[in-house]
Amino acid sequence: MTTFARGTDTLTRDVLTVLQPGFTGTSAPTWLLRRLGEGLASVGLFGRNIASPEQLAALTAQLRAEREDVLVAIDEEGGDVTRLEVRTGSSFPGNHALGAVDDVELTRAVARELGRRLAECGVNFNWAPSADVNSNPDNPVIGVRSFGAATDLVARHTAAYVTGLQSAGVAACTKHFPGHGDTAVDSHQALPRIDVDAEVVRARELAPFRAAIAAGTKAVMSAHILVPALDPDRPGTLSRPVLTDLLRGELGYEGLIVTDGMEMRAIADTYGIRRGSVLAIAAGADAICVGGGLADDETIRGLRDALVAAVRSGELPEERLADAAQRVRALARWTAGAARTGADAGP
Repeated sequence: MTTFARGTDTLTRDVLTVLQPGFTGTSAPTWLLRRLGEGLASVGLFGRNIASPEQLAALTAQLRAEREDVLVAIDEEGGDVTRLEVRTGSSFPGNHALGAVDDVELTRAVARELGRRLAECGVNFNWAPSADVNSNPDNPVIGVRSFGAATDLVARHTAAYVTGLQSAGVAACTKHFPGHGDTAVDSHQALPRIDVDAEVVRARELAPFRAAIAAGTKAVMSAHILVPALDPDRPGTLSRPVLTDLLRGELGYEGLIVTDGMEMRAIADTYGIRRGSVLAIAAGADAICVGGGLADDETIRGLRDALVAAVRSGELPEERLADAAQRVRALARWTAGAARTGADAGP
């Protein structure tokens, strides 16, 4: 197992640790393996990386030959959002179908089986479930990815999904905090805005996240959405009031916070990916997801240099970066332990 990066200082190693990049191809490129040796701790997989379960297992084994405890993340919600079965469609029901049946034991069982299949292929971190309450019928991006429009229904199924997935040794990543359900704009295309008062957000949007935290979710994904009642200036991913004051402070969450894809236009067109990544870590995020569209070493080098420069200038406190890197490593240890035991490795 890679404990200390080869030929990199502590600052650079911590910066690489907080990046969660994608790549192209069905085998790991040389640059990615080199970055794993230098301290990179996470990799994101997409449909373009997967041809079959056997190929996926070989790919994850290739990554683990370089770093045994690497976090291998994927966006596998079931239903409309699948990477394992991107060519045929998912054989698992999505959240909307599970919410319609409203059997939490079924939701838990589906998530456990999905987690078992991911673990078999060497994937240990799933960017799921969606805990968004689908309160806006015009929402162009959540829709059937939500368990439904009723807060209590979404909360109990989110908790069941987290429990089921993690019982298979795969870390759950509950998303999109503080809640993407009441938007009429897709954050892949532009910056959505939710204009409701803070009481509505706390009662409606936050309840499923509270349930996920109580269920022990290992990760939470931030949303690129502006909620003026929480922060009038910056979207959730870049907001200290949202990530640190609300999620960490008020909700008491202690696990990993990962951003949604930083190349999404809600961030890329407003702040830029490099600037946005600095702001996200400063705000309280621990891992920067990038690679849905951008997936090369030039992107990683640019992000690395931007974060190192921000620490050296004093804009990004080195203690905040070190804390973020430690949370990534802690989750890597949990997934490695879960892989050895074949089940939930506990806290």
